This record gives sequence, structure tokens and C-alpha cells, in this order.
Amino acid sequence: MSKMAEYDGPILEIDKLSISFFTRLREIPAVMDFSVTVQPGEAVGLVGESGCGKSTVALGVMQDLGKNGRVVGGSIKFKGRDLAEMSKEELRDIRGNEIAMIYQEPMASLNPAMKIGQQLMEVPMIHEGVSAEEARARALEVVTDVRLPDPERMLNSFPHQLSGGQQQRIVIAMALMSKPSLLILDEPTTALDVTVEAAVVELVKDLGKKYGTSMLFISHNLGLVLETCDRLCVMYSGEAVERGSIEDVFDKMQHPYTQALFRSIPLPGADKNARPLVAIPGNFPLPHERPPGCNFGPRCDYFEAGRCDKDTVIPMAPVAGNDRHESRCLKFNEIDWNAPLALAEQKEKTAPGKVVLKMDNLKKYYEVAANALFGGGETKVVKANETLSFEARESETLAIVGESGCGKSTFAKVLMGLETATEGQILLDNRNIEGVPIQERDTKTVSDVQMVFQNPFDTLNPSMTVGRQIIRALEIFGIGDSEADRKKRMLELLDLVKLPRAFAERMPRQLSGGQKQRVGIARAFAGDARIVVADEPVSALDVSVQAAVTDLLMEIQREQKTTLLFISHDLSIVRYLSDRVMVMYLGHVVELGDTEQVFSPPYHPYTEALLSAVPIADTSIEKEHIVLEGDIPSAMNPPPGCPFQTRCRWKSEVPGGLCDTEVPPVRTLEGDHQIKCHLNDETLAKMRPVIKIAAE
Repeated sequence: MSKMAEYDGPILEIDKLSISFFTRLREIPAVMDFSVTVQPGEAVGLVGESGCGKSTVALGVMQDLGKNGRVVGGSIKFKGRDLAEMSKEELRDIRGNEIAMIYQEPMASLNPAMKIGQQLMEVPMIHEGVSAEEARARALEVVTDVRLPDPERMLNSFPHQLSGGQQQRIVIAMALMSKPSLLILDEPTTALDVTVEAAVVELVKDLGKKYGTSMLFISHNLGLVLETCDRLCVMYSGEAVERGSIEDVFDKMQHPYTQALFRSIPLPGADKNARPLVAIPGNFPLPHERPPGCNFGPRCDYFEAGRCDKDTVIPMAPVAGNDRHESRCLKFNEIDWNAPLALAEQKEKTAPGKVVLKMDNLKKYYEVAANALFGGGETKVVKANETLSFEARESETLAIVGESGCGKSTFAKVLMGLETATEGQILLDNRNIEGVPIQERDTKTVSDVQMVFQNPFDTLNPSMTVGRQIIRALEIFGIGDSEADRKKRMLELLDLVKLPRAFAERMPRQLSGGQKQRVGIARAFAGDARIVVADEPVSALDVSVQAAVTDLLMEIQREQKTTLLFISHDLSIVRYLSDRVMVMYLGHVVELGDTEQVFSPPYHPYTEALLSAVPIADTSIEKEHIVLEGDIPSAMNPPPGCPFQTRCRWKSEVPGGLCDTEVPPVRTLEGDHQIKCHLNDETLAKMRPVIKIAAE
């Protein structure tokens, strides 16, 4: 079947759509009265926190709601035709051919037992009946389009032979094979590193222009939406609450939820002491427990009893004078949107105390069989950490930044005693601990060094109540003389992480992600830890919850004078939280300094690229555009010389091929700012700031 006849109206029109899921007990409304229009060639962002219904909208467009999901109101039209009125054959044709979807997890869309080339060729052969030769030529073209190195080799590879970023590009290539009119992207970059994410986003924008594809971009990251979309729709609890152009919604927002969302993001200028973030109070309502009237009412600063909670439908209303800008709020015309923010309480900056942790030339090497599948043969050495040296003080937050595979988690494992060091030393309060595995550590050392993990779901025992899990930690740390003592301390710890005491009786499955993460924090601080290693502790959480959890970590740190090692790839949070920053690349520390030094030039060339890659949700920011070529090299086979030389844009400034042959020495710039780079002082002095706030 040929493509639908040329059509010049909107590509996608969703009008007053309502979708419910039916369980044995009740109907659960997931999406209510939702409308959005995507014009030809336009990219529309759909933004909201998890559970707000944005993925359900996408599945509605794909007509893929499963057994229990049903459209209970409104319509979805594609190029003017109602999808609900099409036959199964027509739908099947449209799905692969005209509407394509890119999911969050690339491996879910690839067949592990088929070579990439075959998977790509299938699309035009099935949908358009083209010959194998033509399909292969087209596959080669799209793989080149998505900027993958050595396209021929890629087509002959299996999915497991590619990195995450390469897999995601193949999935994008697959979606583009039939030149669809509409591309739906559901959080397509969450699983990727920030530099890879920047390259993929760049790619999606360029390909959208090249193929004239319209896009519906689903994300919880406002910065990404700013960089990729023309228009924006903000969702909260199943409803669209604000719609408009990027400029209108970002700079002239007209809904309290949009405003609250922006206040909880660490934009440039936020400061944990002088300008702390404001978390949204309360929790997201469950679909069957939504309040009467406005869904956001119970958490809103402008709530008016008797008006906002009347059990009537609140419609979307147009905002005068703006481009198709609408808000679902009864009071948006009465609110002074330019009123100065009620600032969160300012905090005293705590001065760092004595050195608690000192690392000296720490190395961690692994030996792996060169032929990993069958063992035997020669072994290769993987240098996960190369001569790490730094100090961390009491009450200080040291951020450790780098992409996956740079060695930051290995270093955390050695510190925790889950691995022992190959060489060098770690001193905790002047005691050597680098060679003592965790089972041989004394109780004090174990309780002194604790960890908060990235995924709160994996760290709690699903069959034990919350209170019991905290008491268990207290028993292990030898705290409290009796069960009653420990119970009292457990309730105090729940107070400390701002959870109701009644939660002691709950099971983990009854808690939200943010609440689970708080239990993890309570457990880590149960034994008065000296050092807490927080490994991406907020990356699995929603934006509004992130602010509350980071704030909590800071507050406990102030009270307990804990040293916080904060591992992250999100530079916005790092800038907001940390006192000092250590940047790692392929096992090396390439830059180390206080936060101001690391965020203003001169930078290490890798730090510069990292800063340029971070999406910032602020229209007044101008960024220098640096897209790193290629992927991170493998630690099993690192490049000779400087580890970063294969991707560095300053390499030509260094004479005599030094970067290719010698690992750079560590140089100290002013104020203890260390950088591992061959660039000379004059070249470093020429560096310009990557992130600039545009002149008003």
C-alpha cells in the first residue's frame, strides 16, 4: 500500500482524549480530556513526571493499550483520519510505515539473535515490498545518517556487540527506514550518558529537518525539550495543564504546577545555601484517589477552598495575546506571575573540617581472560582506576563526575571494601582500609562508610517492613542497648528523613520511589556514618522529588557533619550541591578543583565537552556547542597517551604528537586546581566559558 495521499492539515490531532484501564475492582482513569495537535514538521514536547499519563498517550496513538486499556472518550486523528475507525490491516500498515516509535530501552526493540543489517532491511521489505539489494542500500544510508562509525561493520554486527549509544542510534535508524510522517520518542535518552545524549538529540533534530518528520517527544527533562521542540504540553495527573510555544511556557508560564516544577530544578544561579531549591509539597495523587476539582489543588500555593475543589471539570482556557497558549487553572488571570519568589530558608555555609578521607595513588586493576567466553589463553588487564589521589574533609560534598565506564563505581567499591585495591592507599581517619575487605572490617569502619544507591527498588528487602529494615541496620552497627532503644532511634531516623512514623509498619511496595530512597538514606545514616557515598541517588526520581531528596541529604549533612561523596553525571545537580568536583575519564582523574574553578574556564577539554552537553531548562542561557565524536573507548583497550585524545578538539594545539604517546602529567593551576592535560598555559587562557547567561 502506498503512503496516504499528500495531506496538508495537522499530522496528529488528539482531541479531548480519555483513556482508562479496567481492573476487576474498578476503572482507573489514566488520561482525561487530553488534547494536543502536531503540525507538519513540528516537534511537540510532552512533559510530566512519572505516572502522569504521557506514555499512555503515546500507546493510545499507537493503538496499543493492551487487554485492559480502552479509549473511553475523545478521538485520535492521524492526517485527518480517526484511528479508531481503521481496520487492523490499515493500522498495521500505518504503524510501521507512517508512525514510528522509539522507546527508552534500545535493547527492547532489537532482536538479539539477528544481525543489525537484517533487522533494518526487514522494514522496507515487509512494508514496501522492495528488493533485498535496495533494502540493503537504504539500510547503509540510514546507518550513515545516524553517524555510526564503519557502517558496513555495523550491519554485520549483532546488537550485543554495540554500546548503548550505538544501539539507540540503530533503533532511530530503524524508525527512519520507512521515512515516517510522525516519530514518537518516549524518553529516548534516559539510558545514555550525557555526551552521548547530546549527540543523539542533535541527530534527532537534524534528521527531523532532513526527512521533514513531525515529532512527539516525551520526556521529564525540561532542558531536553527546550533543545529539541517547538511547542510544549505539560501534564499532571492524567491531564494537560498547560500548552503553548516553548518561549511562552518557559518565560510566561501560566500554571502553578509549571511554576513549581521550574522552582525545583537546579538552574544556573541556584545555590544550596543562598538560593535553595523549593520542593513541591505533598505527593502525586494515585489515579483512583484524585481530589475533587483541580488535581494539583492540594499541593498548590494559590489554592482557594470552595473554589478550586468544587467537583466540576476545570477546562483549558486560552491565555490572551500568546501563541495558542492555554492553561487549566481557574485563577491564572489573578496570579501575579512576576512576583518575586518566596525564597526557601537560607542556610549558613558550613566550613569544611579536618581531613576524614585521603586517597593516595590508588590503583585498581582487574585481570580478565582475553577470550572471555571460554576463559584460558592470555589475560588482559583492565585498568579501572589509575593513580587516584584526593582528600575529602568533614562536612564537605565532593562530587565525582564522569560517564559510565570511567571508574567511579569501581572506586566506590574499593572504598566500601567490596573490592580491595591493587596499589596505593586509602586512609580513613588516618587508618589504612584499602586492603581490608568488608567481611573483615570492624563494625565501626562498616558504619563509618555507608552508601546510598541509585535505584531505591533494589536496596530494600521486599518482605520486611521499613521499620524492621532500619532496626536491622542498627543491630549490625551495634547501636542501642535494647530493642526499645533501637525502636526509638528508628523512629527518630524516620523523623530525620521526613517520613511519617506510621511508615515503620509499611512494606516497601507501599512506598513511592522518593519515599524508598528516603528509607535508604535513613539506613545509611543509622550508624552516624562519617562518609556517605551517594551513587546517583536521585537519577531514578522525578524532578520534584529530586529537590526534596537532595535538600534532605544536605540538611542531614549539616547536622551530622558527614562527608558526602556524590557520584553523578548530572552537572546541574553537581553545581548546586558540591563544594569540590573531581572529573574522571577512563580511570584517570582529569580535573579536580572547587566547584567554581571546575565550572569556569580554563577547563580540561573533557570537562568543557561535559558542560556543553548538559541540557539546561532556561531560555536565557547561551551554550557553546561541542558534540563529542565517537563513544568512550573500552577500558580493556584504552588509547595510548592521553586517555581523552581520541575525542579531543584541542589536540591539534599540542605540538609533536605528545597526546598520542604520553599520559599528561597532573598540573596545578592557581588555588589547588588540578588538571591532567598537555595544553600549555597560553592555550588554556584562551578558553571561553561554555555556558553564558545571555545579556538581558
